[in-house]
Amino acid sequence: MYGAEPNRHTCPVCLGHPGTYPILNAAVVKKAIALGIGLDCSVIRRKSTFDRKQYFYPDLPKGYQISQFDEPYGEHGKLDVVIPVEDGGGVRTIGITRAHIEEDAGKLTHFPAKGNEPGYALADYNRAGVALVEIVSEPDLRTGREVAAYGAELRRLVRYLDVSDGNLSEGSMRCDVNVSVRPVGREAFGTKVEVKNMNSFNAMSRAVDFEIERQTTLIRDGRGDEIVQETRTWDEGRQRTVSMRKKEGLADYRYFPEPDLPPLVFDNAYVDGVKAEMPELPAAIRARYAALGLPDDAVQVLVEDKALVEYFDATIAAGAPAKQAANWLTGDIMAYLKNAKDVTISTMPLRSKDLAEFCSMIENGEISGKIGKDILPDLLVGETGGAGPRAIVEERGLSQISDPAEIEAIVDKVLEENPGQLEQYRGGKDKLKGFFVGKVLAASGGRANPALSNQILMKKLAGE
Repeated sequence: MYGAEPNRHTCPVCLGHPGTYPILNAAVVKKAIALGIGLDCSVIRRKSTFDRKQYFYPDLPKGYQISQFDEPYGEHGKLDVVIPVEDGGGVRTIGITRAHIEEDAGKLTHFPAKGNEPGYALADYNRAGVALVEIVSEPDLRTGREVAAYGAELRRLVRYLDVSDGNLSEGSMRCDVNVSVRPVGREAFGTKVEVKNMNSFNAMSRAVDFEIERQTTLIRDGRGDEIVQETRTWDEGRQRTVSMRKKEGLADYRYFPEPDLPPLVFDNAYVDGVKAEMPELPAAIRARYAALGLPDDAVQVLVEDKALVEYFDATIAAGAPAKQAANWLTGDIMAYLKNAKDVTISTMPLRSKDLAEFCSMIENGEISGKIGKDILPDLLVGETGGAGPRAIVEERGLSQISDPAEIEAIVDKVLEENPGQLEQYRGGKDKLKGFFVGKVLAASGGRANPALSNQILMKKLAGE
């Protein structure tokens, strides 16, 4: 539906025509329950009800929104979020207040005033009536970066569960933030301000930090009464929040039971069936990879993409050393995929078993890391005629030189060809060590065993 011409995917139900009745999609219920389980909700109601939330705005053709009010299907959950190092790092558990099913509203596109022409807005009802799940978190986040990290973790979860593609720019995942501040020593939160219309986690981070600063400044200047319950929007051009409208209070919504939808009822067997079909989730994968000794930054890159996790696991299962495989995947291979056109981790020619062989050869000293970098591009683009890493190395004569006598001969030749630099090194210019290491590496075609060649080189440089 994203990108479709406005108002080309509508029907009498979503436009609120008289005499029409809504129907709850069974697939929505299944995805919603999976999300509730993924959020570790301690309450998954076997019976929940729908309500009408009354408000009048041009994007809501019926004048009310079908939602869940006092009996949401999921409550009291939590989500473990990796906090940025700038905010202390580590993992923090963010409380989830509730998760409820509701219908989407339409979309307004605003056009600013030009010259003497007034501004205006056009309504697109393509997404009106589409089911969604709204997740409400506890006030456990303190900075813009933390909010962005929470949003990113939530997106990973919905993608793993196939609840949504999580694309903020396309509107399939949207995040509104509520910001309030309180002076040190005060228990009660200040007036809550909602910020909407942020299409990236970076924008969320900046909007939160701006709003914290705005409200803090007003309080310090003795103008705290100017902080009112309202809805603001993020102005990307001006990098600031701007007031849209005063926020309705709970009583203004005049909730009452939805007469056209029966209660949502399911049993324990249904929940167990949903749970049985769920994949391993990001938090569990992070813990598993940490147990393999992988560094935190590599774990975060791997867990970002479900397909990447599957590929990495297949590589490990094929015998690859975990750290070696993670280094190549999160480094050179991800850099290649970032620039490659129409190639993904699932479609690239380098098979997981070949990467396992590649990593094992480096780990075992059969080839050096430099030789690995030399042959990897051919493996990635499939220009090897289907041959694996070992066959390529043998065909091109690239196996690592580990014979001490052969390496000693290479080192002797390098020292003989560079007498001036050798004299300077022995005269105290220690920085020339790197020069000789590079020369030995080049003379061996990158094949000399690094540890052994360094050991022999240092003895020779010392005149032994």
